[in-house]
Parts: sequence; structure tokens; C-alpha cells
Amino acid sequence: MATSTADPHQIDLKRDRLVIIASSLGTIFEWYDFFVYGTLAVLIGKLFFPESSDTAAFLMALATFGVGFGVRPIGAALFGHLGDKLGRKYTFLVTITLMGVATAGVGLLPTYATIGLAAPLLLLVLRALQGLALGGEYGGAAIYVAEHAPRNRRGFYTSFIQASVIGGFLLSVIIVLSTRTYVGEDAWAAWGWRVPFLFSILLLAISLWIRLKLSESPVFQAMKEAGEVAHNPVKEALDSWAKIRRLLTVMLGVAAGLTVVWYTAQFQAMYFLQNALRMEDSAAQLFIGIGACFSMFWFILFGWVSDIWGRKKTMITGYILFMVLIFPLFHLMGSVANPQLTQAMATHPVVVTGADCRYDPFAAKKQPTACGDLLAALSKKGVAYTKVNAPVGTAPGVTIGGTAVDVTDPAKLDAALAAAGYKLEKTTPPWSEGWKIIVAIVLIGLLSGMTYGPAAAYLVELFPARTRYTSLSIPYHIGTGYFGGFLPFISQLIVARTGDPFAGIWYPVCVVGMATVFITLFLPETSGKELD
Repeated sequence: MATSTADPHQIDLKRDRLVIIASSLGTIFEWYDFFVYGTLAVLIGKLFFPESSDTAAFLMALATFGVGFGVRPIGAALFGHLGDKLGRKYTFLVTITLMGVATAGVGLLPTYATIGLAAPLLLLVLRALQGLALGGEYGGAAIYVAEHAPRNRRGFYTSFIQASVIGGFLLSVIIVLSTRTYVGEDAWAAWGWRVPFLFSILLLAISLWIRLKLSESPVFQAMKEAGEVAHNPVKEALDSWAKIRRLLTVMLGVAAGLTVVWYTAQFQAMYFLQNALRMEDSAAQLFIGIGACFSMFWFILFGWVSDIWGRKKTMITGYILFMVLIFPLFHLMGSVANPQLTQAMATHPVVVTGADCRYDPFAAKKQPTACGDLLAALSKKGVAYTKVNAPVGTAPGVTIGGTAVDVTDPAKLDAALAAAGYKLEKTTPPWSEGWKIIVAIVLIGLLSGMTYGPAAAYLVELFPARTRYTSLSIPYHIGTGYFGGFLPFISQLIVARTGDPFAGIWYPVCVVGMATVFITLFLPETSGKELD
């Protein structure tokens, strides 16, 4: 096997700075393109989907968001093949171009009001193209940096790629908030929302200019000169049960776990503030953005820590702490973001009693049962509830704090909720209390840094150079695509069906529990390993 001609311990500061900056900026821009959709999911649901209900439109927008992740494994196989066969540099030039064009396309799409069902279908196609592009981007950037890095600084070098993912999310929040503030609410709803998508054209131009300055990875160049480049990387990566088992273990033990932690820190926290706690959208985005800004530090810190302490120990510690702390941190946010609503839910719980009490958030008009209609009304208001089954034929009823309410008159239900302290109008907490929300987000970001910061170096070290791009990308993007990409949809669907704003957190907790078992039992430590 060919080896890099460079001394793995030698540090070329000028070269390394260019490699890290070029790869990181490109990653920021590409993830910006992907995340700006998630940041605007509530608005996109209203613009591109039938107005059957706000909940259904929002869930459909999140499902379309998940589609972008769902096709990432296809992009991983396609661009992984090209990256192992043609080179790291040119492959991620193609991926960033595809991402930029697809994102700009979303900014040019007519809405549902203009072209009907063609609007969500075209949106779905563009999200799929974004997913294909992202399926090739992450592996290329991570491998390119790792194959330039000294052996004992590989975690630190690649941690900038990991922090760049947060950078992309942060940039999307900054552009959305600044555009919305500058153009005003009326213009924002009419056309201003398109600006963040079209902004990707400028980002694409900058990314291409920077990445064209790069040379090929020394590891791939050495393989190419020795004639050892894989002829069919996908087939070679899957040609034995031992290799397939390694891919499955990486998918379940690394990719799935770190992704749900990260998405809980960003999107699930944002939707929790916006929907369950009724915080103003801009305020929620601002709080998440500030927390994410501070959290970027954790990714770099724990990438460096993993060079000293080990990748596996750092990630397992992050997983365990996540399972222990995530519920208390979300309850902390709940007590601060809308304390009156949180207090009302605790002291005056809403209990719905009825027979066959089923709620379908995707129902076009009425629910299957009268009790379902009642649940739909409460869900639309953002009211948490508990269901109690009743004998067949029993009329549905509601108690608030143990007091029965007349549900035949919507006005009386609203009055009873207000009297019980349910503050359902959008609110913004004062900064004197809001800083606690930021602290909670920063702490969740710390847990994400422990699990995500070492991941790029760990994934690169787990696979051989001949099929590294393919072998890394496929399990990473299956794990992140299906476990992470659909996390917002699954968690919000759980909340919608159960009426419990905290119930959606059980999904990431269960995934992280699974990941802890797989990484502990089936994956080795790799810190300090020489790259072939």
C-alpha cells in the first residue's frame, strides 16, 4: 500500500491553514444552503403545502426537509466512488456546485398559491438534489483535511470541519434574521424569504474560487502514482461481511448518535421554543443562533481533546451525558421561555376524555372522531394534553386543572384556558431571563461537541485509503440521513400525537442509547493511527 510522501508529524503552517480554511469555508457554505430550509420550515410549510392545517403543513415541510437527508446515501455512493477513483479535490468541487444551484432554485420557485401541487413537487426535487450534493461533501472535506494533518493533530485539524457545520447553521440564522429585519414583515412574507436562498449564489462563487486554489490530497496522489487507486470503490468497500459489519457499526454507533445529538441542540430546540413554548420565531432563532455561536468552540476543543484522550472515550462520555442531561436542560428552557404557560401546564393540566380518541395531524378537514376534533383544536393552539379513554358512546370532554369545561363552544374553551393561565400568544422572554435559555443551548452544544468534534478524524482512521471516501460516506450519510434528517419530523409528530411537548425528546435519547452500545462494544480506538 502506498503511503504519504510527507512526514506525518511535519507541520507546514501555510499549507495547513489554506487546507483548513478552504475546506471549512466550503463546508460552512454548503451546510448553510442545506440548513436555511430547516430554519424557515414553518414559513415554507405555509407557502408550499395545502392549507389543511398549520400542523399538517409544518409536518409536511419537515418531511420534505428529511427527504434531503434520505437521498444523501445515494450521493455518498456516487460521489464516494468519484472521490476514491478521481480524487478528493475535484469531487467536492462538483458537490458544492450542485448544492449552490439547487438552493438558489428554491429561492426562485413559485408557491402553492401560484402553481398548486407542482410547488411541493418541485421543492421535493430540489431538496433531493441538495441531499445528493451533501452526500459527497462531508466525506470529501473531512478526508482532505485528515490526509494533510499530522498524525498527532488530526482530531484538532478536522474539528474545524465539524465546527463548520454549526457555522453553516449559524450563517443561515444570521441571514434569515437580518433579511427579515431589513425588509419588514410584510415584504418578508411576500418575497423576502427568497433572499436567503438566492444568497447561496454568492457563497457558491466564493467557495469555488477558494477550493480551486487547493492541490490534491498527498495520500490520494501517492496512491495514484503507485497505481493503487480502486477500480470499483463501492464494490471493494462491500466485498466481505467484515467490511459490511464495520460500515453498519459505524452507521449505528457513530453517525446516528452524533447526528441526533446535534439536531437536538439546533432544530429540535428551536421548534420546541417556537411551537411548544410559543416563543416568537425571530426570538427563538436569535437565541439558538447565539447559543450555536458559543457552541462552535466545543467542537474544536473536543477534537483536540480526542488527540490526547482518544476518540472513543470522548464520544462515549458525550453520549452518556446527553442521556442524563437532555430532559433537565429542556425543562430549564421551558421554565424560562414561557413561564406562565409552563406553570399552567403543571398546575392546571388539560385532560381529554373520550372514546376512540384518535388524532391525525394530516387530516384534510375533520378528524375521524369528535374526540379527535377536540385534540386537533388543542394541538392547533399549542396546548399540551393527556388522553383518558372512556366507554364507547361517551361524549368527549375536557377538564382543566380538574374542572370540567364546556367544549361545545370554542369561546368557552379559550376562556377557560386563559383563566387557567395558558398564555398562548407568541411571547419573547426578557434578556434578564433569556440568558438561561442560551446557557441551556450552549450546554447541549457542549454535548454535541463531545460527540461530533472527534468524529471526522475517527471516521477517516477507521477505513483504508483505497475506499476511504466511499466507506466513510455511505454509513455516515445513512446514519445522519435517516436517524438525524427525520428527527425533526419524528419528534414533532410524537408531540402532535401525544400532546406532550417533551415526548419528542425520547426519540434522540433512544437513538443515543443504541449508539452507546455499538461504539462501546464493536469499534476500536484509533487516535494516533497512521493513515495508509
